[in-house]
Amino acid sequence: MIGSDCAELVYVNAGNRELLKLVERLPPGRALDCGCGAGGNARVLASCGWEVVGITISPGETSEAARFCTHVYLHDLESGLPPDITGVFDLVVFSHSLEHIRNPGRVLHDARTVLAAGGHIAVALPNILYWRYRLQFAAGRFEYEDGGIMDNTHVHFYTFQSGARLLKENGFQLIESTVEGSFPLRPLRRILPRAAGYLDRLACKLWPGCFGYQLLYIAKLDSSS
Repeated sequence: MIGSDCAELVYVNAGNRELLKLVERLPPGRALDCGCGAGGNARVLASCGWEVVGITISPGETSEAARFCTHVYLHDLESGLPPDITGVFDLVVFSHSLEHIRNPGRVLHDARTVLAAGGHIAVALPNILYWRYRLQFAAGRFEYEDGGIMDNTHVHFYTFQSGARLLKENGFQLIESTVEGSFPLRPLRRILPRAAGYLDRLACKLWPGCFGYQLLYIAKLDSSS
């Protein structure tokens, strides 16, 4: 969680499996989880052999995440990475954290300075133009919610294109851009789940900016920048 309003919250989840699937092919090394919550991603990474360092703004999350991290920094990413962070990292993770930061360019700049040569950054963002919200906006409804894509703690909104542009403009070269999402097939989903799964994958491949509710990126340092 990011921002002063989130400092007392403890965010618990099972880890962002779809994002972490994209780094499965990477050899385990040292990972920095920026906005680590209670350690959901750290738990998955550690089980795959990664040494994980976490960053959170919540004291409650610090003790929870410490079960899976070698060290957890209590720090607000709004001011960039902790000034006393040491060493380099083979992987830097921003799983649903950048949308909470007013100036994401600052922390992305810091991420470049701690990324090892040949290292990767893994980013997950909510998609403001997911089909369900497109319909709501077209109907004149723009309302914040207690969680999800329209979470009331989000200070930036991203699309498939603008999420990619954020990384490119901050010195990263995209390796993979994809989404996790679904096609609106509620009746078919119950009757023919396998066919529905196929249509979900096809829709997300052909129209990621419409049918992906979670934007997923893997990038590395841009050697030309």
